[in-house]
Amino acid sequence: MRHAFLMLVLLATPAWSAGAAQGRAYVIDGDTLDIHGQRFRLHGVDAPESGQYCLAQTGSWQPCGRTSAFALQDFIGTDVVSCEARDRPSYGRTVAECFVRGTSINRWLARQGLAVAVPSFTMAYVPDEMQARSASVGIWATRFTEPYRWRKGQRLPGEPGSKKNG
Repeated sequence: MRHAFLMLVLLATPAWSAGAAQGRAYVIDGDTLDIHGQRFRLHGVDAPESGQYCLAQTGSWQPCGRTSAFALQDFIGTDVVSCEARDRPSYGRTVAECFVRGTSINRWLARQGLAVAVPSFTMAYVPDEMQARSASVGIWATRFTEPYRWRKGQRLPGEPGSKKNG
């Protein structure tokens, strides 16, 4: 009986290996997932930040950071996500490539125009970004500040929530 209980516990335990996880993912933002309490920063892509806005061609402001996160949550749904570690930065989040239904989430984000590729980390997603750019989808249909610049305080003139409006 005791061995049967132990076997049941082992089977119910999430699949872990060093820096890897598999299970239901919760979207923290457009490029960060949580699986069983472990945070994964998606390798090689950078999505707009949660409070970031993009300027649509119509002149209206779009919450592109939230749009990216919501689209990612819709894409993943309740399906099992598996993440494979690529690096562990000092922020305590594992940098990973993650997959759902056999599709790279990192690649999907770049291809949908929901994140920019980061060629200084990998060239893997640059062709996907180029496809999104040429199709003018996602952020490529707007004016936006690259997420790394936005984190440093750069904003588009008039961007909502900006301390520098102009």
